[in-house]
Amino acid sequence: MEFLLLAVLILFLVYILNNLFKKAHDNTKDVVINKIKLNEKLVPQHPKLKILQLSDLHLENISISPTDLYEMLKDEPIDLIALTGDFLDRKRTIPKLAPYLETLNKLNPKHGIYAVLGNHDYFLRPKYQQKLIEILEQYNCKVLINQHDVIYVNGKPVNIIGIDDFKTKRSDINASYKGIVSGTKLVLTHDPNIVLHMKDYHFDYLLSGHFHGGQICYPKAYHLVKMGKLARMNITKGLHLQDGKPYYINEGLGQTGVNIRVGSRPEITLHELPLRPKKAAI
Repeated sequence: MEFLLLAVLILFLVYILNNLFKKAHDNTKDVVINKIKLNEKLVPQHPKLKILQLSDLHLENISISPTDLYEMLKDEPIDLIALTGDFLDRKRTIPKLAPYLETLNKLNPKHGIYAVLGNHDYFLRPKYQQKLIEILEQYNCKVLINQHDVIYVNGKPVNIIGIDDFKTKRSDINASYKGIVSGTKLVLTHDPNIVLHMKDYHFDYLLSGHFHGGQICYPKAYHLVKMGKLARMNITKGLHLQDGKPYYINEGLGQTGVNIRVGSRPEITLHELPLRPKKAAI
């Protein structure tokens, strides 16, 4: 009799855990599209750059197909696509990236696609890191590794500044800003902790990812405390200011470890960035 009661209890616990796991997995399909408009009072009447940001695809654990992604975004006007790192961490996953890049090209961003690498991308051996970069470039992504590029939007210069991953100590802010021109400065990077080291570097907006919004937050994402000072300050997602400069932490589209989310959702962000006049500070 006792054995039977124990067996029933175990089966009940397995049933509960299975349902909880299923719900947590279903959360990975519940994508939120957040639209962020920066303070227009800073530069009234100036043109705006419409940016699609995707971060942390983690293609080993992603529940959103390229077709799903296209259907979510096909009606959105997009000037520029920003990919802020952590595409994958295993060589066998590299071929899985191409269909997503094909989808992004179908969205016809007016000013192209820009990408930076994240800490997981550096899990790959150097030859496979190069293969990852080659595939990104094959599909019209400009990969910025401590570099910048300049685009012109309605005649106004916009610096796209790519700072390499801070967590793996590959960031070189000086190199990223070298030769910068006057105008709007948009920084793309993976680990947002870099903002704590950019007091003397101007930017109008910085886009990042890395934290996944905690991914598993029950009741809080205590595991993030090892991921830098921002996490210890409970700054793990959304729009924030550092030294008066705005930056955004995207919750990511994929997952690491187990393909589940608790207390967080996969995120796509659409940002509207007002452009500064050419005389803006360097």
